[in-house]
Amino acid sequence: MSAYQTVVVGTDGSDSSFAAVDRAAAVAGDAGATLVIACAYYPASKHDVEKAQDVLRDEAYQVVGSAPAEDTLISARDRAAKAGAEKIETVALVGEPVESLRKVVSERSADLLVVGNRGLNTLAGRILGSVPSEVARKSGVDVLIVHTT
Repeated sequence: MSAYQTVVVGTDGSDSSFAAVDRAAAVAGDAGATLVIACAYYPASKHDVEKAQDVLRDEAYQVVGSAPAEDTLISARDRAAKAGAEKIETVALVGEPVESLRKVVSERSADLLVVGNRGLNTLAGRILGSVPSEVARKSGVDVLIVHTT
C-alpha cells in the first residue's frame, strides 16, 4: 500500500477539531501528502448569530458565517504547519459538515479523511448520528477518527 497522497481534515474551530487538524498534519507531513483543511458553515444574519450566542454561549463557535470560517481556517493552517504539514490547502464550504467533507474528499480525490471523535459518545450522537460516525459510513475512503475528548 502506498502512502497517502491527499489528506482531508474537517474543523469547526473547536479545540477538539484542532486536535484532529494536528494529527492530520502529522500524518500528511510524514507521508509527504497534501493536507486539505475544510470548514463547513451556514450563512447567518447578524441577528441569528447574536441570538445563537445568547443561547449557546461557549458552543456558539458552531454558528459561523464565511468570515469566522476563514479565521478558523487560518488558525488551522498555522497549527498544521507547526505540526509538520508542508503542502496545505484550505476550503470553506456552505453546508452541513458530513456532506461538505464528502464533497471535498471527492473533488480532491483524497485517500484519507481525518475527524475528531466529538459527538460519538453523546446521547444525541448515538440517537441522531454524529459527524465522525456518518463520515465513517459514507466517505468511501479511509477514515481516521482522532480521540480528542
